[in-house]
Amino acid sequence: MIVRPRPHWLRLLFVRRGSLIRLILPQQLFTVGLACLVVLAHGQLFHWKVTLTASPFSLMGVSLAIFLGFRINASYDRYWEGRKLWGALLVDSRNLARQALTLTAPGTDVRPFVLGLAAFSAATRNQLRDQAPETGLAGLLPAEVLAQVTPRRGVPVAIALWLGGLMREWREQDRLVPQLAERMEQSLDQLMAALGGCERIANTPLPFTYSVILHRSVYGYCMLLPFGLVDTIGWMTPLVVAFVSYTFFALEALSDEIEQPFGLMPNDLALDALAAGIEASLREMLGEVPPPLPLPDADYQLR
Repeated sequence: MIVRPRPHWLRLLFVRRGSLIRLILPQQLFTVGLACLVVLAHGQLFHWKVTLTASPFSLMGVSLAIFLGFRINASYDRYWEGRKLWGALLVDSRNLARQALTLTAPGTDVRPFVLGLAAFSAATRNQLRDQAPETGLAGLLPAEVLAQVTPRRGVPVAIALWLGGLMREWREQDRLVPQLAERMEQSLDQLMAALGGCERIANTPLPFTYSVILHRSVYGYCMLLPFGLVDTIGWMTPLVVAFVSYTFFALEALSDEIEQPFGLMPNDLALDALAAGIEASLREMLGEVPPPLPLPDADYQLR
């Protein structure tokens, strides 16, 4: 995820990181090169004059912009919902840690439980990104528990089951009043609900047919545009085509990127920083000094 101060307006024109130019450069060069060839050929294709004007492209451009806007909104809804679910993970983890620290009987060792909440967030990140299940769990779970949960297909669910087992032991040992245990169970249920919401986003992409239609429309529009402009603006055609195609190609690439907000692309959610923030907050509640938090985009000054 790119997090950086907004640069000066002039420098913002030449920023590379976040501009998606690396992703769309090949098709951008292709369309500009095609526009140059159309200008050189005076709009002729194999001795046949392509009689197009700018009028149809005005109508097509409006429709295509609305189509792209809908796709961007659909992708951003998924992105923002993912961010809200991770915010819920933070809130519910803090609530459970606070309840464990204040509602259990004095002398109860709640440190494994609180660190287990941090392990739940780290395991959720690993599952969403298809990373190794043990990544970031060392030091958060007891060794025997780590060996039990990492072979599982759903590591976060296994960790939640272990946390529920600790709460059951506290009830059986009269270290947690049943009525208060019910409140903690509700917070644990909300953690599971957040996990399920993240899985729903990760496992249910936007319909593929929608992407195909939008992709074909954008490329068809940008490839035909030079024929509609060459008789009107002449040698300015490649410049206009470059600007229009950059807008459409970049919007399409951005919608594809944030459609899966839990990935590793520059504009995806900073799950490493979010998971580290949850761990730091929980360690502070235990009275420990957490390590420095990683920055989502620490090298922005070098770009």
